[in-house]
Amino acid sequence: MARVPEVLFLCVHNAGRSQMAAGFARHLGGDRVRVRSAGSEPAEGVNPVAVEAMAEVGIDISGAVPARLGDEAVRSANYIVTMGCGDACPVLPGREYLDWALDDPAGQPIGVVRAVRDEIERRVRELLRGI
Repeated sequence: MARVPEVLFLCVHNAGRSQMAAGFARHLGGDRVRVRSAGSEPAEGVNPVAVEAMAEVGIDISGAVPARLGDEAVRSANYIVTMGCGDACPVLPGREYLDWALDDPAGQPIGVVRAVRDEIERRVRELLRGI
């Protein structure tokens, strides 16, 4: 039986972009993809404005908890999507890497976060079509 592909979304604080991407991937990908997210320097909690923006499109990320990036998560991932973590994001052979240049929603008003959310949704849909 074929292994379900795993996607790992990475950013620095694992509080905004990567959590929104993981929320979309879980929602849109269902059981055909395994989804994780992590950060190189995890925040204490998820950005409340990101939670609000995702709730507007019917996706609840309020229970998400920022996680520290670990070797096991990287080793098990087929696809690694980085969002602003630079050199802190590890590179291992045999994985498909995507670097999404997206504005950091931290400290931004809801209008900016909505635009980031919508771009993340577009990119997640594109990613899932290729898996």
